[in-house]
Amino acid sequence: MRYVIPVPPVAAVPVLGDDALFPVHRIYCVGRNYADHAKEMGAEVNRTKPTFFSKPADAVLTGDADLPYPSATADLHHEVEMVVALHSGGRDIGVDEALSHVYGYAVGLDLTRRDLQAEAKEKRLPWDVAKGFDRSAPISAIHAIGANAHPANATLALTVNGVERQRTDTGEMIFNVAEIIHELSKLYELAAGDLIFTGTPAGVAALARGDTYVATLAGIAELRGRVV
Repeated sequence: MRYVIPVPPVAAVPVLGDDALFPVHRIYCVGRNYADHAKEMGAEVNRTKPTFFSKPADAVLTGDADLPYPSATADLHHEVEMVVALHSGGRDIGVDEALSHVYGYAVGLDLTRRDLQAEAKEKRLPWDVAKGFDRSAPISAIHAIGANAHPANATLALTVNGVERQRTDTGEMIFNVAEIIHELSKLYELAAGDLIFTGTPAGVAALARGDTYVATLAGIAELRGRVV
């Protein structure tokens, strides 16, 4: 196959204990999936239908790499999240079969240019420039999981400069992993290589140049980085 321009490199995420990489197809994100975060953002909790948005596949930042402070913002916020990686997909996936499509789990940050998001909300415009910018999805290596070892209750936490800012149990999610996959598959044909950022708890705040951060999904994954 010939192409008229060079083929872009495949966005990929390391896998714990494996030299092979996980190729990224799409990145889906769940908004307002913890009641305490919805409250701190002044939003209503919707327990009937999740809120979804997306990021480009090449927004991933891997290998505990330095995070360049993004352009066009003076208010970059962190949102720590459990990330689900899919090895298969489909349409209209039932809740009871959803977890069979999961390859593994990671921990990541849904970075947000909060000032641009606030402006978009005020004008009732899309959030794309606030959420889908370059390197807006730092992510740890993926922990491949066994069929019966899904973390229904895992501690998710973030420290910045050694001070804890966010902590929750993933059991506090309004929509659990199986329900998220089920609802997403009504809207998109999910596929191998998809990543799902499952939402953040309360405690989101600004990151500044020079800050160091550590995100953990207890017993599963850890992500370290520095804002430069």
